[in-house]
Amino acid sequence: MFDWISDNRALIALIVIIALAVSFVFSIFVGVKQTRLRAKDEVFGDPERTKGGWYWALCGVSALLLIWFYYSWGTARAVFPTAANELCQVAKVKEAMSPITAALPVESRYLKSTTLVVRNAAQVDKLAVSMPTQVFSAREQAKITLAVAQIKDLLAMLSNPQLSDPGAASALLAVEMDLQNIAARLKSDYAELQPQEEALEQPKWGTSEVEIPILPITSRGVLIDSVTPDMQEIAKAFLKVRNISPQAKELIAETKAILADLKTPDPLMQLNEAGEGARNAYVKAVDRIFKRLDDGTIFPATSMDGVQKAVDEVFVSLTDAKGSLGIVESLFFPGDGVVKSRTQCTEQGSGRWLPKPTDVIATFSTLANPDLESGGGYKGTTLLWWKWLPIADVIAFLIPDGLVDMLPGSYGTHGDSGEFKPNYKDRLLAVAQGDVNLGSVPMLDGHIWDSLFRVLVAMGFGILVGVPLGIYMGVSRFFKSFFDPMIELYRPVPPLAWAPLILTIFGIQDDGKIFLLFMVAFAIMVISARTGASGTQLSKIRASHSLGATNGQILRHVILPNAMPEILTGVRIAIGVCWGTLVAAEMLAGTTGIGFIENVARTVSDYELIWVTILIMGLLGLFFDLVMRWAIAKIIPWRGKG
Repeated sequence: MFDWISDNRALIALIVIIALAVSFVFSIFVGVKQTRLRAKDEVFGDPERTKGGWYWALCGVSALLLIWFYYSWGTARAVFPTAANELCQVAKVKEAMSPITAALPVESRYLKSTTLVVRNAAQVDKLAVSMPTQVFSAREQAKITLAVAQIKDLLAMLSNPQLSDPGAASALLAVEMDLQNIAARLKSDYAELQPQEEALEQPKWGTSEVEIPILPITSRGVLIDSVTPDMQEIAKAFLKVRNISPQAKELIAETKAILADLKTPDPLMQLNEAGEGARNAYVKAVDRIFKRLDDGTIFPATSMDGVQKAVDEVFVSLTDAKGSLGIVESLFFPGDGVVKSRTQCTEQGSGRWLPKPTDVIATFSTLANPDLESGGGYKGTTLLWWKWLPIADVIAFLIPDGLVDMLPGSYGTHGDSGEFKPNYKDRLLAVAQGDVNLGSVPMLDGHIWDSLFRVLVAMGFGILVGVPLGIYMGVSRFFKSFFDPMIELYRPVPPLAWAPLILTIFGIQDDGKIFLLFMVAFAIMVISARTGASGTQLSKIRASHSLGATNGQILRHVILPNAMPEILTGVRIAIGVCWGTLVAAEMLAGTTGIGFIENVARTVSDYELIWVTILIMGLLGLFFDLVMRWAIAKIIPWRGKG
């Protein structure tokens, strides 16, 4: 079942795209209709006006998913499943032709020869005026000046069509004719061509590690692919062409002899270590420029006109061979299209870093599979499952060993016969360390649960400690003056600035991450509770005093209800900040959690897995926010209605 779904992702995606398009149109229709019906019953600013807009939510989700399908090339794969393979054949031809196009103003603004001439001429001129004369004798200076002048002459000679090598001209003419032959072959009919069985047995686009099947699976692809081997041979022949005329060969030999002689210093020159270094560096710089020219890769500008024209004909023929594929590519393949690199064709642009929704679901399904032996989970841990948790481990986490150390008495010692009889402190220490069998209970397990557990525990401690302190800071001069400087000192520091220190102290286990999140939640809860408590209307407090209420009753029935909106808003904010901080902390140090998965995926550039973790984090954040909205509506239903 799962294999069939994986092999038919394109078909499933097409059905989903059609459903999303229908939902998008339907939601707009319903939304416009409802807006007209309710226009007279609603006034701007009424909170009730924002409720019940499910159709606009459907519209937004549908639009977002349609955009995702489009820019991830999911729409292209669903509607044109063979298009990527055909574009792969085009990319193979372009890749085979790249040694030729690299020498032409095709992918750049200038001829390669023009670029070499300009760059080397500028460097030769710079060397001519920067010669360190103090490290050369008069004879050596004359030789260097001659060598630099000959390099300039060589540049001019290689660029002069009247002094170019006749053999190079005939070789370029042969390349031109071969390219014209390729262009003619691309214009032939491909209706009778059939792909090989080996090509048809390849995995479909996006269902294997090889992104796009490289062998042609359509008649058009077979035609385009048939010219690739010949194009590779033409490119090899082009790379062997050298522009070294007899005059250039003679000049090269003379310059090479001069530079070889300069490598041995004049014995009359007494140079220190710095002088020898400057001399050798200058000679090496001149020799480096000369070696760029003696291989004969610079041609007169006009010598490439015929090859340029033939390459243009090949591109025109490729465009004609693509036919309607060109329109499909421009409309449904945003970005740089398909590129051939070494042994495979890959997606470029947004299709490379934005995985298709169906591929993300397939990756999530693999992660969510609890059967680790069959490849489920990630790095030996399930995504979200359950396990039997020893109760002793829970108690050991909650009870510090130091509490047992504070009890009266000492720990037991072994007797004269080598026996050890534990006393009450030994037994309590065993409980505090989880070394007793108290049974087990079912508990959630996996990467998601590990992240949730860290956030929930930290939030629990943050609320338990931060809210009472914040309330008392809002009503007590002592609490506010004593604790405010300490809290405001560390609160502005970004949580990740504390992370390296805390993780160094506590290690990469849960206690370090929980303490880091507690610091985040604690500061937010203190500020929220203090703001809520100090914002209580004075008239309510004085009315309570006049009715005989005690300080405890005023705190319980007046100040706390008044602070609840701020406290719950603080909880809502703290969860979001803790969640973001946790993922970053797990990326810095950890072996489980959503942040750990994303960090490993980042190091290997697994974009599908990265997007899976992003979506998981987003959905969990949305879940937390929905829970807080429900809690706010239930705990303080009067909010906004006073």
